[in-house]
Amino acid sequence: MTVAIIVEGKNDKSRLRRLLSDEIRIVCTNGTLSSDKLERIKKTIGTRDVYLFTDNDSSGKRIRGLLRDAFPGAEQIYTRKGYAGVEGTPDEYMIQQLEKAGLDEYIRYPDLPAAP
Repeated sequence: MTVAIIVEGKNDKSRLRRLLSDEIRIVCTNGTLSSDKLERIKKTIGTRDVYLFTDNDSSGKRIRGLLRDAFPGAEQIYTRKGYAGVEGTPDEYMIQQLEKAGLDEYIRYPDLPAAP
């Protein structure tokens, strides 16, 4: 299975990249989506399975809506309201969401501190 996750910005991408193997393609919308930008994203993704992971704010919801129309079969990954977007989501919560989306085999689990 080849997978692509669409995020909003480069900070979201670098945050996710730390937790996911290089097999996963992470694509940024870099802000507002024009029809040209959407077409470029579609070409970049090709036939990969698509996951949408945008911020839980008005801008992120608007972008998610446009992406959902462009990729109707896409899986949705959500961050919790109150976190500072995808880039501000704690590793533990992000890993839970990636596992919930069925991406376990691609997760790079960080070394967790040993219990005292």
